[in-house]
Amino acid sequence: MNEARDNAELGHWSLVANRLYYALFHAASALLISKGFSVKTHGGVISVLGKELVKTGLLTLEEGNLYSRLYNMRQTGDYDDLFDWTEQDVSPLISKTEALIERMKSLL
Repeated sequence: MNEARDNAELGHWSLVANRLYYALFHAASALLISKGFSVKTHGGVISVLGKELVKTGLLTLEEGNLYSRLYNMRQTGDYDDLFDWTEQDVSPLISKTEALIERMKSLL
C-alpha cells in the first residue's frame, strides 16, 4: 500500500493499480491460507475467493468485484503497452483497497 500511495503522488496510475492489486493479492492469499486453502495462481485466488468467501457471505459481492477489477486493471496496465490508467480510474480505488485489506485482516 505504501508503494501505491507513493506512486499516486508521482502520477504513475498504472503502477498504482499494480501495487493495489498486489497488496490485495497478498492479503487475500493470507486469508485463504488461514481458511485452509492452498492456491498457487492469480486466477486460483480469484476463483477460490469467489467460491469460498463471497458466495458464503464472508466477503460481499462488491468486495469480490473490487478484487477482480484490480486484477484486470493490473493485467491491462502491465501487458498493454498502448494503455495507461488515469487518476480518475485508479484514485477512488485506493481507499476501497485499504478498507478491504483491513476487512481481510479482521477475518484472519
